[in-house]
Amino acid sequence: MPMRTGVNGTVRSTLPLNLNGRLVEGITFAFKNGKVVEYDAESGREHLTSLLETDEGASYLGEMALVPYGSPISSLNRVFYNTGVDENASCHFALGSAYPVNIEGGTKLSKEELLAKGANVSLTHVDFMIGSAELEIDGELPDGTVEPVFRGGKWA
Repeated sequence: MPMRTGVNGTVRSTLPLNLNGRLVEGITFAFKNGKVVEYDAESGREHLTSLLETDEGASYLGEMALVPYGSPISSLNRVFYNTGVDENASCHFALGSAYPVNIEGGTKLSKEELLAKGANVSLTHVDFMIGSAELEIDGELPDGTVEPVFRGGKWA
């Protein structure tokens, strides 16, 4: 679970997104303090607009999952157009609600309490895939030190 206001940077999808039966391809999102501040898509941009307008939380991330390139699903070299399957082929992020189970006692917390603990709350949760053999991810420690997390799509 990412901290609701702790994400900064730009990501680009590597697999198409089947968004309620509507195909969206070539997605880019720019985040500032956790919120989507710019976005685009090679096709289906209007569907992203609808998603982001769901509620305030739809413009923030609720999930980040790191899946190395070359996972069993990725090795099939097939797009299933089903996020529940495709997300296992790639690193993926989700716009919208975080899973409350990521916080101790989170399933018993109110919306306001979850937000206060840094979790995102939304009516939606939509995963999009960002993994590839070229993916590089760095993490920043509290002291500002940058640590490599992924290189070449795999754990550093």
